[in-house]
Amino acid sequence: MQCRSGCGACCIAPSISSPIPGMPNGKPAGMRCVQLDDNNLCKIFGQPERPAVCSQFIAEESICGDNTRQALEIITQLEQLT
Repeated sequence: MQCRSGCGACCIAPSISSPIPGMPNGKPAGMRCVQLDDNNLCKIFGQPERPAVCSQFIAEESICGDNTRQALEIITQLEQLT
């Protein structure tokens, strides 16, 4: 599966403990990453300053569901379990 362009769920739902440019302490779950643009695209995609956890994310149907709403729900549930 390839990421759905403009989804952004993986940049909103999970907490990220690694520093992100503009968010030196990472981000809490449910908060939009400052690097997510108005079209829900990562501004630092492919850049070396992008956190490893972000670069290593692989879209899968079991995590991303069929649409952005499902992806947000699934990733939020996974976040709450960990």
